[in-house]
Amino acid sequence: MNFISNKGTLNRRTLLRGLGATLALPALEAMTPIRAAAAAAGSSRGPLRMAFLYIPNGVNLKYWGPEGSGRDFKLNRTMESLQPYQNQFQILSGLAHDKAYNNGDGAGDHARANATFLTGMQARKTAGSDIEVGVSVDQVAAEAIGKNTYMPSLELSADHIRTSGRCDSGYSCAYQFNLAWRSPSMPLSPDNNPRSVFERLFGSAVGADRTGGLARQRRYQRSVLDVVLEDARTMERNLPAADRRKLDEYLTAVRETERRIEKAEEVTSQRPDADIPAGIPDGYEDYLRVMFDLLTLSFQTDTTRISTFLLAHDGSNRNFREIGVPDGHHYLSHHQNNEDKLEQIAKIDKFYCDQLAYFLKRMSEAREGEHSLLDNSMVVYGGGISCGNRHTHSNLPVILAGGGAGSLTPGRHVELPEKTPMTNLYISMLDRMGVEIDEFGDSTGKLEGI
Repeated sequence: MNFISNKGTLNRRTLLRGLGATLALPALEAMTPIRAAAAAAGSSRGPLRMAFLYIPNGVNLKYWGPEGSGRDFKLNRTMESLQPYQNQFQILSGLAHDKAYNNGDGAGDHARANATFLTGMQARKTAGSDIEVGVSVDQVAAEAIGKNTYMPSLELSADHIRTSGRCDSGYSCAYQFNLAWRSPSMPLSPDNNPRSVFERLFGSAVGADRTGGLARQRRYQRSVLDVVLEDARTMERNLPAADRRKLDEYLTAVRETERRIEKAEEVTSQRPDADIPAGIPDGYEDYLRVMFDLLTLSFQTDTTRISTFLLAHDGSNRNFREIGVPDGHHYLSHHQNNEDKLEQIAKIDKFYCDQLAYFLKRMSEAREGEHSLLDNSMVVYGGGISCGNRHTHSNLPVILAGGGAGSLTPGRHVELPEKTPMTNLYISMLDRMGVEIDEFGDSTGKLEGI
């Protein structure tokens, strides 16, 4: 197959194919649209992406916020692993979600925290089928630009999947276990199995061809890369040296991700009594990181430009024995100012920041011409509760990472007026994605100065 045109360019939508599997490519200099855009704009930026990462149960505020403001700030101990990327993110203080408060609806702050986080709307208090909250910001963007990619959006979770039943204080589990809402009454269930996500990304042929191809691939225990290797070798011979290196790095990343998934499958297959689906690593850190690898690859190949990732639902009582925290997270969050419990919460906060640091590292290492994938992204990391003991939804823990394709000014601690609606940030992000709206959720205007 001849991938390179007579003009020495490569189409952006080129796919490597074999046995029902397809492998999308990262941005290469030889790709025609990228060259044309670079010539017109004097740069080689890729498309803009957005991701939303959710952490539960609030934080230890004493060790969360940085010291100082503007560019003159020092990270607190919770965020120490983020120091190498300090110039690639902003810490936003003062954001709030008013609709996560009860506003006359009584208890249920954890359900509301999740439901409101990306919608900015008050969830109808019900455990039945008449759920209602609002369209989430990611789906507003997906509706506008999702047609430009194979997947309009990618919903991920490292938690259980629940779409019905009664959870927090009379609220449907649908509120607590979903971030993305296609309509006010229709959540988009996330995918929590790395094998399933991998096959959606790289086994993307359709119908019987896809099913048969993946079956053969597994039967012979062959990597997805093995079935497209011939195409890869043909292509590499005609690429410039820089693209050959990039393609090799990309193929290596895909193979390593697949091997980690296979390792998890081997472990669970040897434990028939395990309550872990095949493809999900036994360790939580391994689980989060393989999902972050998949998210990075989905952006790198332009399979999607929009994603949500629920690291854990609000109210999660997961323990963290691997870092010396045997008690459940939700239990600890009601600390009543007990210093020992607060110290354990700080360890959990640091654990989650360590995973964010891993993701930022992966995103900053993926290059798109002169820039990185992180430079061309907007990543919101945070939760819908600040203090778990009092269930407060103001001064939320929020980090905005990435350069927004040159539209953001990272490397700062931005102190916003108290109770600034989180939805103001979302309007600003949508504007950068080319989606112009005047109102979203409980917004009061566009968030300036980011």
